[in-house]
Amino acid sequence: MERGAPGWSHGLVGQSPQICEIRRLIEKLGRTHAPVLLLGESGTGKEVVARAIHAANANGEFVPIDCGALVGPLVESELFGHTKGAFTGASEAKRGLIEVADGGTAFFDEIGDLPLDMQVKLLRLLQEHEFRPVGSLKQRSVNIRVIAATHEDLARGAARGTFRQDLYYRLNIVSLRLPALRDRKGDIPELIDHFLERLEAHHRLTSDTLDAMMNYDWPGNVRELQNSIERMVALNTGPWLHIEDLPSALRNHGAAEPPLVSAVAAGSETAPLPLLYAPPRPAGLFLATVEKETILKALVATHGDRAKAALLLGIGRTTLYRKLKEYKIEN
Repeated sequence: MERGAPGWSHGLVGQSPQICEIRRLIEKLGRTHAPVLLLGESGTGKEVVARAIHAANANGEFVPIDCGALVGPLVESELFGHTKGAFTGASEAKRGLIEVADGGTAFFDEIGDLPLDMQVKLLRLLQEHEFRPVGSLKQRSVNIRVIAATHEDLARGAARGTFRQDLYYRLNIVSLRLPALRDRKGDIPELIDHFLERLEAHHRLTSDTLDAMMNYDWPGNVRELQNSIERMVALNTGPWLHIEDLPSALRNHGAAEPPLVSAVAAGSETAPLPLLYAPPRPAGLFLATVEKETILKALVATHGDRAKAALLLGIGRTTLYRKLKEYKIEN
């Protein structure tokens, strides 16, 4: 996919309804300065979304802060900096990550891992827009946007006392939940193309390899998909990536799952659509060819009903209409 195409907007790849809604929210959030809390499983792309929110109205730097790595006695110095002589070894003054982010965005990744004493200081930063470096007696004003991300249930942590309740409410002014990859499998072909292009790889997937990847649930989400593509490219001279090139978890899963898709007719929970069966295809088909074949089969299975075909394929109607035009499919 070219970088100007819709699926590349904000660096988010895909045309699923969930991703389209996230793009819409990013545009809105880019016009505000309110804290944002990103929720979702590990590997769903929370930092990608955080960078997109920052880029929607880019000012200053985007500074990622890995809360899980903030351990030991120098955590406060790492965040807020210190003055010369503030402690043994502080031979000169140092700017902290918060000061580096002044005028821009501080992204607190895995905010649930932030130590409780630092949570107090972060709360003050959010409320008063100021901080005090270690060893200093003066507060310093700062203008930053805070975006936090977590895969944990912070509400439960706040109830248990492992996360400050007041900080949770302060961060949760705007929350955005990212979907798991298993809930937007229609985006997988575009993601595969995206990662292959980033690797500058001229590889293509055989049809049975794509089937196996489409039938897998991806517990590690987009990150696992990216790692799988990188592994496959590294171990295969190409140009074709075969099912035996897949990581063992995918090969084993693919061997046990038949390649079929079912859906429920629009507006009815009791009237199932016909099963869409994808028989084995000869190696050598490009992803675009596979996609066109699947759309045609969905239209046949639904007797030309485009709304039901989109539901069967797991994509939005607008995406289906765009694909019909792209592939010059008339029905």
